[in-house]
Amino acid sequence: MRKISLFSQMLSLIPRDKFDRLVSKHASDKHQKGITSWTHLVAMLFCHIGGAASVRDISNGLTSTTGNLSHMGIGRVPSKSSLSYINKNRTPELFKAVYFMLLEYLSGTHKFSRSGLTRLKRKVFLADASVIPLCLKVFDWPSATGRAIEAKKGSVDCHHG
Repeated sequence: MRKISLFSQMLSLIPRDKFDRLVSKHASDKHQKGITSWTHLVAMLFCHIGGAASVRDISNGLTSTTGNLSHMGIGRVPSKSSLSYINKNRTPELFKAVYFMLLEYLSGTHKFSRSGLTRLKRKVFLADASVIPLCLKVFDWPSATGRAIEAKKGSVDCHHG
């Protein structure tokens, strides 16, 4: 049995036939040099979901998933220079169209309702905590969030209710 990554499973939710029709409509693969619009989309989604900060992070991250490239529908990992070039020269219109296609497709295939929320018998409290890392040499007051004095990092928790 093969392991298919969660990222590959997410990509499988995108209807490729609809995507390919948009690629044809926008002619985004007309002058491509080995990096198709699908590979570009996969790289940009990987960047966003993985929190990549640079084209190096994207390229290295995709390279680390070598066994799953076929599951993602790409033949090879784009290089840093190729990613940089296509990000600069390809029009974003295809991805705008893909967004609206997915919005329409997914809202038509999935029901998003809140009917279950009306049956709740008591108040529901939600809390979110954002951690802000701090350097203790500059900010000595966070006391390293209760850790030993030798700690080199501190943080502050901001709770939102």
